[in-house]
Amino acid sequence: MVNPWKPTKEQLVAAAEKTVPDVIAPRLKVLFSGINPGLYTAAVGHHFARPGNRFWPALYAAGFTKQLLSPFDERSLLKTGYGITNVVQRATATADQLTRAELREGCDQLTAKVRRYKPAFLAILGLGAYRVAWERPKAVIGRQEEMIGETAIWVLPNPSGLNAHYQAGQLAQLFSELKSVVDSSS
Repeated sequence: MVNPWKPTKEQLVAAAEKTVPDVIAPRLKVLFSGINPGLYTAAVGHHFARPGNRFWPALYAAGFTKQLLSPFDERSLLKTGYGITNVVQRATATADQLTRAELREGCDQLTAKVRRYKPAFLAILGLGAYRVAWERPKAVIGRQEEMIGETAIWVLPNPSGLNAHYQAGQLAQLFSELKSVVDSSS
C-alpha cells in the first residue's frame, strides 16, 4: 500500500519553489523559524515534515508540547502559544541552494513579520543561516544581544536530520534552555 502522505519523486520535483503557509498568530510566546522548507515539507504542505527531522521530537523533549506532535498537528501549536515560519519561504532540496541575497531579504521580511505579530521570542533554527541573514558572522547558539522591537532573538541548531553536528539529546537540551527562559518570562 502506498503511504498517501509520502510524496512521490514527481511530487518532490514539483515542490521546488513552493511555499508552506505560516503557523502564526499575534503575541505568541515563541515563533520558530526554519531556514526554508525542504522539498518534502513543501510537497506535503506541513512544516518539518521530512522523516528524520528532529524538530517535533525536540519540542516534545524540551516540554514545549505535552505529547509528540506530527507535522500534521502543527496548527495545534497555536493553542499553546507557539508558531512556525521560515526565513526564506521558497522550497529547495537543501538550504545551501539559497543565496546570501535571499537570506538577507528573508531576514528583512521576517523582521517585518515579527514587528507585525510581536512574539515574545523568535527562535531561528539554523546558526549558519542566522549568521548570514543577520550579518552576524560570530553569532553563537542561544539568546542574541539584538532584538526586534520587544522580541528577543534566540538561535538554535537546525533540526534537520542532515545536521550531524547535534544529536537528539543535545537538541533537546538546547530547546529546553529556551523553554526555561520562556517559562520564566511568562
